[in-house]
Amino acid sequence: MPAGALTSQRWRENSPVTFSPSNRPSIGYDGVVTSTHALGSAAGAEVLAAGGNAIDAAVAALFALSVVEPMKMGIFGAGFMNVRLSHGDQFVIDNYSQAPAAATMDMFTPLSDEWPNYMRARGDLNQTGVLASGVPGALKAWCEVQEAHGRMSLAEVMRPAIGYADLGFRATKHHCKFVSDTQDQMQSFSATSSIFMPNGRVPQPGDLVIQRDLASTLKRIAIEGADYLHDGELGETIVRYSQSQGGILTMADLRNYELRRTDPVKGEYRGFTITGPPPAAAGGLHLLEFLNILALRDVRGMGFGRSATIHLMAEAMQLVFADRNRYLADPVFYEIPDDRLLSEFHARELLSQILPNAVLPELATPALAESDSTSHVTTADKDGNIVSATQTINHIFGSKVVVPGTGVLLDNTMANFDPHPNLANSVEPMKRVASSMAPVIAYRGHRPAFALGLPGGLRIWPSVAQAIVNIADHGMTPQEAIEAPRMFTQGQSLELEKEFGTTTASSLRGIGHKVEMVNNVAGGMNIIEFGDDGSLAGSSCWRSDGGAVAVSRGLARDGVGLTVVEPVVD
Repeated sequence: MPAGALTSQRWRENSPVTFSPSNRPSIGYDGVVTSTHALGSAAGAEVLAAGGNAIDAAVAALFALSVVEPMKMGIFGAGFMNVRLSHGDQFVIDNYSQAPAAATMDMFTPLSDEWPNYMRARGDLNQTGVLASGVPGALKAWCEVQEAHGRMSLAEVMRPAIGYADLGFRATKHHCKFVSDTQDQMQSFSATSSIFMPNGRVPQPGDLVIQRDLASTLKRIAIEGADYLHDGELGETIVRYSQSQGGILTMADLRNYELRRTDPVKGEYRGFTITGPPPAAAGGLHLLEFLNILALRDVRGMGFGRSATIHLMAEAMQLVFADRNRYLADPVFYEIPDDRLLSEFHARELLSQILPNAVLPELATPALAESDSTSHVTTADKDGNIVSATQTINHIFGSKVVVPGTGVLLDNTMANFDPHPNLANSVEPMKRVASSMAPVIAYRGHRPAFALGLPGGLRIWPSVAQAIVNIADHGMTPQEAIEAPRMFTQGQSLELEKEFGTTTASSLRGIGHKVEMVNNVAGGMNIIEFGDDGSLAGSSCWRSDGGAVAVSRGLARDGVGLTVVEPVVD
């Protein structure tokens, strides 16, 4: 493992690591790519090996993931990118979806005012079909950040993705399960089922998944860039099809979409500076609000995985979710009291409500829902460029709609708007959707310490927070930190991964928690650690088909291969 404070500090006497990580870090000196699919990581590493930087690698990985994880993300998707450039500049690109200009606050009819159906609309129109699609920002973000800060051409970084689409890739069990879980909905859309259920059946692990229409689309994007979608033939094809099916998307929506480049939200925790995306993402504001509460307690002394520690985190999580569900929205449309939410006074105010042996009553704020079908990429190079990017089409296979002849899956990010009117996150024309994404870069002083992120919907920022606590409080290595058992609640029930054990669950039930044992909380996290010796260690966890690929290039010295004849001197 690389040298550095993170991997050498272990407080085993207070926080025993009782599990064995499934994966091992990959260590390199020129660059590392980690992602939620090994082929995504391989695509990024190929670009690094060819002389690209971390931005080139991230965009290559994202395009590749749009092919090999089509159920989770794509060019008609959305997300957030947290970027650090080699000279130290830091910025976030908000490329999340927004509602079309023709959207209205009452376009969906809510099914219920109560959890668990609070976010559902009549006919599932906000989840399935063309009305469920927001205006995308993914392709625009990838192309613009690569052009501004990459070293290679767009065609070069897209080459691996085009190959995966044209020649195919082998389906994993993970891929096949997602198809199986959505086959009934998918069969309602012939262009979708013909690609992902060829011959009318769910693929088996090892089957070749070929997307030739998507390959043709990607080849045109490699030439024309994002304009092919936002002001060109692809956009016109998608709009024409959407409107023929009752959709409201227009070419003006695509042309008028603008990326938001902003400063990251920053906060301190145990000597680390944590940076994440600003609202309408929760992964900066509410992640830091949660950590501010924990900073007031001796979490290290309480120990990892103990019932008292889990209780503290669960109660703090519920209180922060009450703020998140009440306030988080597009800041252009809704004023968010971020200074107050991040104040020490507010942290102390929330902590004062947490009792050691009693559970808070369920809070009155609505329980929201987001899909956990998302992808994440983390890249870094030897020059100090870093990208942490989370991207999605929202639910599994998005709206389930592939536009015929394009291979492009439309997102269903409209499902993340609150279908109830007159609330912070209600539908409004050209309004951004709120998100729980948390692509994070952490620093010690001015030096990068680690960068991480994961898929998982509402569970994203709580899972990132737990990984940070595992490193900063419990002395875990990054590999241990992302594979450690997780918990989650927003107030209804307390989800515990099974590795916490029945004794811990019984103890928590004893003080009033409604414990639900689950196989996994959120998806596959990946992380890159920056060693003091210049090494880069990339890790991925067992909760997805993720992988980490490190690059250490060995270029020949000048003069190698030349034959030099020395004169003989008597």
